[in-house]
Amino acid sequence: MKDYRPRIADRQLRDMLEAFGAVSIVGPKYCGKTTTAEQVAKSAVYMQDPDKKETYKLMAAVKPSQLLDGEKPRLIDEWQDETNIWDAVRFSVDKLSEEGLYILTGSVTIDESKIMHSGAGRISRMRMYTMSLFESGDSTGEVSLSEMFLGKEVSGISRLSLEDIAERITRGGWPNSVGKSPSVAHNQIKGYCETILGSEVKTADGVERDRDKMRLVLRSISRNISTSATDTTIVADLQKKDKGAVHINTLRSYEKALRKIHVIDDLPAWTPNLRSRTTIRVTDTRHLTDPAIAAYFLGASARDLMNDPRTFGLLFESLVIRDLRVYASSLGGEVLHYHDRNGLEADAIIHLHNGKWGAVEVKLGAGMIEDAANNLLKIKEKVESETMGSPSFLAVVTATEYAYTRKDGIHVVPIGCLKD
Repeated sequence: MKDYRPRIADRQLRDMLEAFGAVSIVGPKYCGKTTTAEQVAKSAVYMQDPDKKETYKLMAAVKPSQLLDGEKPRLIDEWQDETNIWDAVRFSVDKLSEEGLYILTGSVTIDESKIMHSGAGRISRMRMYTMSLFESGDSTGEVSLSEMFLGKEVSGISRLSLEDIAERITRGGWPNSVGKSPSVAHNQIKGYCETILGSEVKTADGVERDRDKMRLVLRSISRNISTSATDTTIVADLQKKDKGAVHINTLRSYEKALRKIHVIDDLPAWTPNLRSRTTIRVTDTRHLTDPAIAAYFLGASARDLMNDPRTFGLLFESLVIRDLRVYASSLGGEVLHYHDRNGLEADAIIHLHNGKWGAVEVKLGAGMIEDAANNLLKIKEKVESETMGSPSFLAVVTATEYAYTRKDGIHVVPIGCLKD
């Protein structure tokens, strides 16, 4: 068995199993859900085992409780095709009235109309992502997100050059790609992305979709990564750049399927109380689950990114958002974005369950730090501190070398220094 690279999700899973009867882990295919679950599971059933798949399917239809027999915690992997399993798990948790009984893993968001009960209070949901740079060993971890929330100053030196960061973007954060040569990693990502176009997207709802149109849609979304491009904008982009006519209803159907298999992972808007009557824009910022998917559909290598600063900057922002989501999830937080009608924006707002929040601007180079810092100070002034509280921190996340805290209190944090 391959050596296991520890994940930030390891601690989250253990904590959830202590609090709930079952934990459902969701996330993109190959991000490590099953392997992470196996670290704590005492027994397992793999629903997609080709030798036993039909038997398991019959058991799920006739007597799903049989699949739950085994030492606890019991892992039920890729359960989503047999929705009876969810209800069986919920019933078992009710009956046994214990914590840490089951772990469910799946790569497709289930249609909750197909299950009898939501499992609220019994089955906790946990989201996993592809590996952050800290998990893959690329970040030194000298700067901690949790310590920034405690008001501590930062320092550190990133080992990553711009060329390194471009390579990490195109490599992606799938565990099997980490540590591989660029050519091997590219072939693995190619295999995954080509699968998305056909068999993988079909698992969302059983519908066959036009492979060529799906490729065009993903290419257009990739061109508009880290922006608030609307569906109308994407349709216009397809017509202009790819000479491909895709009806807006078709686009929305494709996007819905891609969300269900955790390929599209847009960033929702933060809507705080403001001192003024400024209107907040609530359009999501477009992101894919890993920036390597966007790089693949754009046909962009690490060298291409070095020669195209605009695309590099947008994909770098998407990389940072992925990492912030991983780190924030370990703190019980969520990542959002802020954008008002006056053009004031923050690429990321990390909002914790206790109400604390921090604002982040993402900038590729050192020359943009000053403008980003001024922008963050304006947001701090605009947000109503009496109801929202003052920000715990303001930070500019960069692709530069040194981490430090400025005299105005704003942190400059290379992504190659950051951890949870």
